Amino acid sequence: MTVIEREATPSEAPAARGVADLSEARQWCRSRRIEDVECIIPDQAGVARGKLMPTEKFFGGRPMTLPGSIFTQTITGEYPEEEEAFLEGLTDGDLLFLPDFSTLAIVPWASDPTAQVIHDAFHKDGTPFEIAPRQVLRRVVELYTRRGLRPVVAPEMEFYLVKPNIDPDYPLEPPVGRSGRPERARQAYSITAVNEFEALFDDVYEFSEAQGLEIDTLAHEDGTAQMEINLRHGDPVELADQVFLFKRTIREAALRHNMYATFMAKPIADEPGSAMHIHHSVVDIATGANVFSNPDGGSSQTFLGYIAGLQTYIPRVMCMMAPFVNSYRRLSRNTSAPINVRWGHDNRTVGLRVPLSNPEDRRVENRVPSSDANPYLAIAASLACGYLGIVNGLEPDKPQEGPNKDPVFTLPRSILDAVRLLENTPELVEIFGESFVRTYRTIKETEFETYMGVISAWEREYLLLSV
Repeated sequence: MTVIEREATPSEAPAARGVADLSEARQWCRSRRIEDVECIIPDQAGVARGKLMPTEKFFGGRPMTLPGSIFTQTITGEYPEEEEAFLEGLTDGDLLFLPDFSTLAIVPWASDPTAQVIHDAFHKDGTPFEIAPRQVLRRVVELYTRRGLRPVVAPEMEFYLVKPNIDPDYPLEPPVGRSGRPERARQAYSITAVNEFEALFDDVYEFSEAQGLEIDTLAHEDGTAQMEINLRHGDPVELADQVFLFKRTIREAALRHNMYATFMAKPIADEPGSAMHIHHSVVDIATGANVFSNPDGGSSQTFLGYIAGLQTYIPRVMCMMAPFVNSYRRLSRNTSAPINVRWGHDNRTVGLRVPLSNPEDRRVENRVPSSDANPYLAIAASLACGYLGIVNGLEPDKPQEGPNKDPVFTLPRSILDAVRLLENTPELVEIFGESFVRTYRTIKETEFETYMGVISAWEREYLLLSV
């Protein structure tokens, strides 16, 4: 349901989305009197790493270098102890980082004229750094290209607005809107509830248009002060870039209004979790036709194979779709979040939904990933599942008719179970590469050990004087 919908005008969008090469980039920055450039890289958690450079230094001719360990850092800032995780060797040598000028854009919230550009990581010999998330996604997309296919995705991001919280021991609370009162009840699809934060969303749209980011719709979701932004469909790498930049944009806009925007999968105990649903379709490069539909308009065998691939392999890539301990709190019975990979037509009670559409737009919505996922890795994982379903000619089970009341979990219940499933699936290790899988596993194990060092309120409540 569309609650708020706006578009960048044709004259605005192309210029804001960046340029093609170094010469155009230099002119682009000169015309806007850019003083500094944020050279950013998405790490394994989807956190923006990198350097801030004066514009003259950025165009000085030398590539940016950073240690390879930025791709092994955990969400808590630690590094895995296993030496094998540092793929540049014991010296933790530098990688080369080159800008993708198609992502060059203004940083609209900066106090001085500042630009940002996403960088790609390379070994010293010029080959792509295989465990960088953007490169992982590109490698999966290339599998489709070799078969004459082009995957198309459209992500949906859910997030909560909350009051500023500087003490992690206290639960999160909804923020105060323009009425001076916080939400006290769930307001799914409420226009009034969205308008409570009208000034904030005006900034979100302004920031987005300045960066060439295209919002399709904005709606209030089920949770208290929970929102959802849908993006337009397009190329997987471009859409992953947009999700990566949107998260920064929404957080910055919220801070301007004395709020936090959080993409935690389950930030509030008694509220619904937040997801990043991903819509998928695949087109023939030569003809532009949607290969999910037959010439007569019916579902193709390729479409059924894609769904079967998602059903078969999503449990084995869950560590990329639900990457943190908190992610698994969202996946519980009797909630809107899936616990298995049943599928159905226009059915929001299953993990894999086939929305109503005409044959040209036939697609499947993967409702499993959580909003805390790195968009590059979540999209890569979802595409890899569908790809294996197509090439192996897999068959899905029967579509779910009516509400999905299957109480059986077919998804892993913890991050440790999830990384073991990935590591023990040879066809997925071959797609993602042993280096990436090994490194990702060590990161997640290290994060879990850090988590286990914290004693929770539940343990003090129920174990302190009872055991």
